[in-house]
Amino acid sequence: MSATLHTFADIFEVGSDNESVAIRKIVIPIIQRDYAQGRKDLGIERIRERFLESLYSAVVEKPITLDFIYGDVDEKGVMTPLDGQQRLTTLFLLYWYAARKENVPETECLFLKGFSYETRPSARDFCLELIEFHPSFSGSLSNEIINQPWFPLDWKKDATVSSMLVMLDSINSKFSKVEGLWEKLKSGAISFYFLPVKEMGLTDDLYIKMNSRGKPLTLFEHFKAELERVIRKLSPCVSARIAGKIDREWSDLLWKYRAEDSTTDNEFLRYFKFICAVICYKNGESPRFYSSDVFSLIGELFSSMKNIELLEAFFDCWCGDFSVEEFLVSFMAHEHEAGKILVGERVEIDIFGDCLHSDDFPMNRFLLLYSIVVYLQNKDAVGDAFGRRIRIVNNLIQNSEDEIAERVSGNRIPGILSQIDSIILTGKIDDSIALNFNGHQLQEEKEKICFLATSNSQSDIDSLFKLEDHDLLHGQIGIVGLDNLDKVEAFYTLFDCDWDKVDCALMSIGNYSQYEGRNHLYQFGSSSRKDSWIKLFHRSSYEGFDNTHRILIDLLKTCSSFTNDILQKKIDGFLSEMEEKHSFSFQYYYVKYNEFRPGAYGQYRNEDASKSPYLYTVLQTSSNLSSNSYMPYLWCADEAHVDRTWYGQRLTFPSGLYIICENDSYKILRTEDDSEVDMLSIKQEGGIDCEDRILLLKEYLKG
Repeated sequence: MSATLHTFADIFEVGSDNESVAIRKIVIPIIQRDYAQGRKDLGIERIRERFLESLYSAVVEKPITLDFIYGDVDEKGVMTPLDGQQRLTTLFLLYWYAARKENVPETECLFLKGFSYETRPSARDFCLELIEFHPSFSGSLSNEIINQPWFPLDWKKDATVSSMLVMLDSINSKFSKVEGLWEKLKSGAISFYFLPVKEMGLTDDLYIKMNSRGKPLTLFEHFKAELERVIRKLSPCVSARIAGKIDREWSDLLWKYRAEDSTTDNEFLRYFKFICAVICYKNGESPRFYSSDVFSLIGELFSSMKNIELLEAFFDCWCGDFSVEEFLVSFMAHEHEAGKILVGERVEIDIFGDCLHSDDFPMNRFLLLYSIVVYLQNKDAVGDAFGRRIRIVNNLIQNSEDEIAERVSGNRIPGILSQIDSIILTGKIDDSIALNFNGHQLQEEKEKICFLATSNSQSDIDSLFKLEDHDLLHGQIGIVGLDNLDKVEAFYTLFDCDWDKVDCALMSIGNYSQYEGRNHLYQFGSSSRKDSWIKLFHRSSYEGFDNTHRILIDLLKTCSSFTNDILQKKIDGFLSEMEEKHSFSFQYYYVKYNEFRPGAYGQYRNEDASKSPYLYTVLQTSSNLSSNSYMPYLWCADEAHVDRTWYGQRLTFPSGLYIICENDSYKILRTEDDSEVDMLSIKQEGGIDCEDRILLLKEYLKG
């Protein structure tokens, strides 16, 4: 007997010809799994909702065919399904619902008594009782059924029974307002192909072979079927091709990335979501406005052949005669290597595998992976230029932290992807693309492109790339500059030294700090925190970058290589010169006294440094005053009496007096009424201290 198209009602007429036995009963055998479409876990809920939506559309809009159902029909007319149990059970429940909802005559729905479960006696008996039951439809169907005297409470523990109750409630919710449901079902709104399986014998092995019966279908199996169904509407040929690749080439690609004793399902779905995000951005949209549910994404994004082709290309590009790991290691490293780009010390070089294993793939990695995929799809055209071009992209990504942070408004990622396309495919930065990477870095990269196009010095080229890879620069070299590539080695040795000595050596040349006006914040380096130096060495809204650059270059010019001893000699020489001249600027105090150098964040606060060049407050929390902040002159003179309740801005004594520091004096006041008791003037010439104000206060306090 060949496959024929049937409804659930007329399947019981199969075999009415003279060649085969008629189907009189459908029995779900013991070896089959429980009915699962009514389970309450999140994955099954989504599947149930989508399946019922398809059935609903079939009866109110356009009929649907539920593919093949396989079964063996014995000599008594009992059909045992090998594949299709879940669909048959849902159809049985839907037909029963329609019959009872519309008071269909018993003679017309007798065939429902031909459906039975043999997985457990409770499931079998429940089906028999349900067929005879006529609900009132006045409330919850499941509650009304459970409250019937024929329903033992133990049945609630049967997975099939409890699942059927959930499905009945869902059917009632979905179809309660559909008129003429019974006639629509019987007239073929929902059909399927039935294929009898003869002469195979119903062994346990057969069930295992038939789509792994005996265990629930996975979320991925449902996903794959839904993807094939959606693509089939556009092109059966493409649907078949992609289905084959999912089972073969793409599965082989992902196999080594799977968890132990597992499948590649999760890895496939994570990369699928990566591709969906790319599609959203390329449409000028954001994935955050789309569902995170993969079934919803199929319907929302893959009704277009363009997106289906992108999906296929994004998988196919990794399926070639090459090792993914060897390819990625060939141009990425954790330390500077010629011809390679740097990635973070704590991240995987295998960025493809990282994507497959990450449920929260960071945007910087997302963009780098996208760049690699663009190359793989165009590697013949790009050729050997890839190494240089991926370095440009990597520099831009590393220096565009704010720009790649996706926002509800002003989303830059679509423009960034377009810019990546331009760089990888042409080697050029497209100035016509608005809102993409950091503007400072884009300008610097354009200057580097021009420099490399005209440079005849391999040494300069090597120095440029080495400078980009310094741990404090991350691709932005403006603090040193293209005009100073001969000082790259000096820069490296300088920051191999004690950072506190580097800080003091720079300050001995000039105040190299940068200013952030909103918080009256001054950024210096730090003896321990790398991010303080990174802030200084990267152009931003802070004022004073060019001044920092000038002072750094002045220091680099003094030596081709630096050591701690060399720096200490420079520091000692500066202090001796200032003390000999009796010229005690803020720089002098900063270099002389450890307490002036804020090791935590490298940050000071000064309301107006132009008018009060001495009144810097050391901050010990990022950007804000706190109980750990302090006026360094007071702290150095008498740490024990620094008043933390006043953010370290006064010395408070039990005598009822307190001392504050002003730009050219100390004032001694009463705590009670803030009246001035005394003033200690500081000798100055041209606004510069002529005496060490810290020693001056210490002597005053002794008296």
